[in-house]
Amino acid sequence: MLAARQHRDAAAESVASRIVNDVRRRGDAAVFAWTRRLDGIRLTPRTLWVSASERRAAARAVPKVLRAALEHAARNIRRVAEAQLPPSWSITIEPGVRVGQRVTAIDTIGCYIPGGRFSLVSTLLMTAIPAQVAGVRRIVVACPRPNAALLAAAEMLGLEEIAHIGGAQAIAALAYGTRSVPRVEKLFGPGNRFVTAAKRLVSADCAIDLLAGPTELLIVAASGNPRYIAADLLAQAEHDPEAMALLVTTSRKLAEAVRNAAAEQLSRLPDRNPAKRSLADKGAILLAPNSAAAVRFANRFAPEHLSIPVEHAELARKLDAAGSVFLGPWSAQSIGDYASGTNHVLPTSGGARTRGGLSTADFVRCSSVQYISAAGLRSLGPVVAALADAEGLIAHRRAVEVRQ
Repeated sequence: MLAARQHRDAAAESVASRIVNDVRRRGDAAVFAWTRRLDGIRLTPRTLWVSASERRAAARAVPKVLRAALEHAARNIRRVAEAQLPPSWSITIEPGVRVGQRVTAIDTIGCYIPGGRFSLVSTLLMTAIPAQVAGVRRIVVACPRPNAALLAAAEMLGLEEIAHIGGAQAIAALAYGTRSVPRVEKLFGPGNRFVTAAKRLVSADCAIDLLAGPTELLIVAASGNPRYIAADLLAQAEHDPEAMALLVTTSRKLAEAVRNAAAEQLSRLPDRNPAKRSLADKGAILLAPNSAAAVRFANRFAPEHLSIPVEHAELARKLDAAGSVFLGPWSAQSIGDYASGTNHVLPTSGGARTRGGLSTADFVRCSSVQYISAAGLRSLGPVVAALADAEGLIAHRRAVEVRQ
């Protein structure tokens, strides 16, 4: 199971490479041709972009309860994003030596919004709002079939550039630019295996947020409500047939109770719900011989979502590798996916061992700044000279000496 997560999808990379290279070579013509072939959408430069009238009509058409939900979720996401924004600062290191950090926003970014079974309006909120908090000047959105909810959210956020494109062709168009699609400086948002492969391919030329594969949930518990645990397993499993939903427990009694609850809840889902295939192929309840073994496995797995469904502060401290952590019986992962304010664009396939989820810091540059006075130069000159001599860099030493 762990080895399978590290598998490179050669088939997807081959297809994505063909599409990306075609878009680089032929621009709009390739984007429109692949969109017609893969999504069944006929586009022209005039129909590529969602019109202002479409956005306004969608904003009027969505139910009031949905509009209120979008506004509530947006407020929470914005509050978290504001707390995450790195500060500019300046300190005096020693007399005559002042250094600091200058925080500036990336100028232009692309937000990729999956548009398969549904347009994921929550992903628009999770990518665009931190960008706005960071001060990004231009936000370009790509979604092949934006629904009314997504367009209403875009209108609410003041987003004006929404392109009817998806897949690897959208990633390539945003990364390299075409006559109709602007080139962006960084790409954000999850997608299917072909989108992920395309992001990997373009990452040498256009920055990306992270490579997010199929969703993952790991629940670590020795006790808890079996119905709640089963419901969380099903909720994450329905994201994708390739999603991984796991329970690790030291209790055979809990394992059997969760298995029975999951089977009962699964029987009430529609036959075409991806959770049915996902749990059959990728779901598991793992019995650990003791809590130490459970912790070792969880930290090695480094899941996208980690749930500790009982109040257990000591266990929470030991589990330190996860994209997003859900503590206590009431912390359903769905709340983090939509409304608590934390970001749901998270590392998968063990990426949580080295980074967390998307944050406002991903939309800015933190540049170091220094001011050295004549007194500071006299103080640090001998230090630079000694270190430059040790490395054999004569010009480095002279760049200081010429100023003295």
